[in-house]
Amino acid sequence: MFRTALCDLLGIEHPILQSGMGNIAGPDLVAEVSSAGGLGILAGLNVPPDVLRDGIREVRKRTSRPFGVNLWLHETVESPVDVATIPDTTVAGAQRELNRYRERLGIPTTSARPATLPALLPSAIDVILEERVPVFSTALVRHHHAELVQRCHARGVKVVTMVTTVDAARAAAASGVDVIVAQGGEAGGHRSVGDKPASAEAVGIGTMALVPQIVDAVQVPVVAAGGIADGRGLVAALALGATGVLLGTRFVASREATVPEFWKKALLEHESDATAITDVFTGLWARALRNTMSEEYRTSGAPVLPPLVQRAAAFDVYAASAKQQNREYYPMFSGQSVGLIHDLPGAGEVVATIMREAQDVLAALPRRANRG
Repeated sequence: MFRTALCDLLGIEHPILQSGMGNIAGPDLVAEVSSAGGLGILAGLNVPPDVLRDGIREVRKRTSRPFGVNLWLHETVESPVDVATIPDTTVAGAQRELNRYRERLGIPTTSARPATLPALLPSAIDVILEERVPVFSTALVRHHHAELVQRCHARGVKVVTMVTTVDAARAAAASGVDVIVAQGGEAGGHRSVGDKPASAEAVGIGTMALVPQIVDAVQVPVVAAGGIADGRGLVAALALGATGVLLGTRFVASREATVPEFWKKALLEHESDATAITDVFTGLWARALRNTMSEEYRTSGAPVLPPLVQRAAAFDVYAASAKQQNREYYPMFSGQSVGLIHDLPGAGEVVATIMREAQDVLAALPRRANRG
């Protein structure tokens, strides 16, 4: 009943994909999801090529099932910002605000420019193709490159790309991608857009409205993402015309997710209204749980450094927060499905539970319709 076109295309048993979230989706999580019949996706953003290759091979040691690797195709990943071009006043203003948090955490303050990030994207793509990873998952795409899709297909690699608008879905389909993920505004983490909009509201189309529009606009399988954490969400997505779902926050709250325990605990303690879209953590719009840093930085009026440079500048703050188990200065990317999460199971259990819940929902629908 749940073996959709997506399952046949990707060679998976269940139409459940796990988001390849940076610093979250390691080999343990990916292997557990894939072994359970879903598609685990390894985080590849800013991972050195040798480390990425090791991670891919580690997944293969743990499962024989299909899996994917996720990379951002954002322009600042392809061509990192030259930090020397950032105005002195902008750097000074951002570091001054970050120093407030450094002082509270008891770590050294600084006024220095962060280092320019290494350009790792081309080598990461080479690793994915050389290793013939079953699925290449892309996000934050500015230009959909048909040539890159053709390179993947020549190696037997399927391409999945995430979009937030109908126009972006059409462009992705025209480039030849195999699957399109429709990311609704409820989703946690970064907005999958190539350019940074002037405001967070520009990338806020809800999943319920976005999915059917994209389904109507393209001929490739569509996966729903955003606000989904259980079997009810899977059934709803299928009813909208999607062929599967991609989950992020639900898998963060699992035993295998490589995040600080305070993050997992926070997901169990909060409801959907605890999240907000902010750019203060990385320089790009992303939905996360509100905390002291996100709120104080926003109200301070301090400048936000360019995409990913902001994250590099604040990395020492995040590292100290993780070490001290202090959730107030750490980016806890989370979607509005947070209010649906009440336990910390294994990732394989998450897949099994969602499938069981979906079957129960379908079985109950006729009874509910009759009562209506």
